[in-house]
Amino acid sequence: MHRFRVGLHTSIAGGLPKAIASAVAKGCDGLQIFARNPRGWAARDLERDEVRAFREARERASLWPLAIHSVYLINLASQDPVLLERSRQAFREEIERGLTLGADYLVVHPGNPVTAPADVGIMTAVESIRTAVGDLNLQGASADAKRSGQGNGLTILLENTAGQGSSIGCRFEQIADMLMMLDDLPVGVCLDTAHTLAAGYDIATAKGLKATMRLIDRSFGFERIGLIHCNDSKAPLGSRVDRHQHIGEGHIGAAAFGRLTHTLKFRRIPFILETPVDSERDDCWNINRLRELGA
Repeated sequence: MHRFRVGLHTSIAGGLPKAIASAVAKGCDGLQIFARNPRGWAARDLERDEVRAFREARERASLWPLAIHSVYLINLASQDPVLLERSRQAFREEIERGLTLGADYLVVHPGNPVTAPADVGIMTAVESIRTAVGDLNLQGASADAKRSGQGNGLTILLENTAGQGSSIGCRFEQIADMLMMLDDLPVGVCLDTAHTLAAGYDIATAKGLKATMRLIDRSFGFERIGLIHCNDSKAPLGSRVDRHQHIGEGHIGAAAFGRLTHTLKFRRIPFILETPVDSERDDCWNINRLRELGA
């Protein structure tokens, strides 16, 4: 069985090239970053020298994939006109940054329509993505092409959610509906393990994992999954609460990550960890734990 690829969400503090150095030092195969300050709407311009240094450092390190996570302020399903316009503009900027940096994937949460029905939120989010992409040529490739080294361009990935509040994307069929409506654009799926469990899909047991895999096959399909956000969950099955935990230390558990990493349909997809860091366990601990379970 081939070696699966593992990476981390890496800080850009001190400049974008520092994220590459950090990923290399921690033994990553790939990485995910914020391409801007995740805590505000304003974003500084990318300097040409910094972009060049970043891209050259990534090429030297042979890191794949490079994913960008959209800032959390963006709400593509918002029913508030001001927030919606801000979100669409910010997402457009995220796409442009992704293209500038040579990213493979741009991850975004579908959004939250608050009091509006989920189907209204889905339609709004779809229109938001179309508006943000506009006339940009993403030159997206399929996940299989990217994995084989034959793909380039930027693919937008819709991340499944835990279902907190009125957020959409917690049900696989909602993601599938959005993909169907965006079928002419390079759009795929980022599957988060903690969100999957919290949304009610029992990936913690062998029987539940098989059932979840069948549901994936019947909805958006494994071929549309570009990334797996690999996180254990502090919150239990069906809690609809988004709280990440160290690999094997939460409600998913070590045995479940062993099963997941030994399942070829998952193993062929890159894993990006967004696990916590504390006094006992850091990024390297979580990477090593996942690799041990998948050995």
